[in-house]
Amino acid sequence: MRKRVAVVILNYRTPGLTIDCLASLEGEIEAERDVVVVVENGSGDGSLERIQAAVTERAWGPWVALLPSPVNVGFPAGCNLGMRSVEAEAYLLLNNDTIVRPGALRSLWKALQDRPDVGIVGSRLEERDGRAQVSCFRFLSPISEGLRAARTGPVTRLLTRYAVPMPVSDAPMEPQWTCFACALIRREVIEQVGFMEDGYFLYFDDVDYCRRAWNAGWRVLYWPQARVVHLVGASNPLEAARAARRRKPKYYYESRARYFAKFYGRPGLWMANLMWLAGRAVSLARELVGRKQPHLCKREWLDNWTNWLNPYKPPTRWESSSS
Repeated sequence: MRKRVAVVILNYRTPGLTIDCLASLEGEIEAERDVVVVVENGSGDGSLERIQAAVTERAWGPWVALLPSPVNVGFPAGCNLGMRSVEAEAYLLLNNDTIVRPGALRSLWKALQDRPDVGIVGSRLEERDGRAQVSCFRFLSPISEGLRAARTGPVTRLLTRYAVPMPVSDAPMEPQWTCFACALIRREVIEQVGFMEDGYFLYFDDVDYCRRAWNAGWRVLYWPQARVVHLVGASNPLEAARAARRRKPKYYYESRARYFAKFYGRPGLWMANLMWLAGRAVSLARELVGRKQPHLCKREWLDNWTNWLNPYKPPTRWESSSS
């Protein structure tokens, strides 16, 4: 029987987070109509056994299904495994580093039902104390790469329409894309545009999918009435690397190259890199005169050129990535 909502959660070596996320869903799931699929993404550290023990101990069996993967296939491919395992009217992609506030799932479902033109609904993401996180964005473009590298007020104000992050809103809005830490996808979207692009290992998969949905005529909706706590960076190392300005892992740049080549062609990827260098010249000049603190990661000027000749190479697995 087709379910109403199938929640897909990936676990990779963070079983405690996954169990806490499942606990937050306990009052949200209707066992007869909904299901939660936990894809254990080849952790090899006892995560599967620990999650299974929690499911048994807390009697979550009627609504939780565990789906082991022998290797870590990455985020989009792991989500695809979960979505392919069950038929549902909609699929909620949910990070395991989230805590779902009461009523969030029902609110997302209602928003999807009330707007037949909407294919993807994103929730409000927030800190534990309720402060909102930025989760709505404009499409990344070569110009936005220059803005990101420059991070200079006059340049950003001049080219505001190309700035990727959008201001936090307390009202529903239609961004170009939303963060897939919590995103409800209509079944018809998947039937029309396919599953997620598993050529990405991690990152850029959400903007890719939203862009494909828009191109197919679907709209993306931000629905702040559905509130979800997002423990940013708890389940992967990139946020910590970004905060400390350490070198980002190789899979990030592989995904970046794939995205720009896919939507702007190889010349668009090269232009994105050149625009980044132009923006970096601006921020470097300000650093040299002592008026601006560095904000970019180490060796980014070089790593941006990862896969510049062959942007569609298979992604590097997480375990073999270096930062």
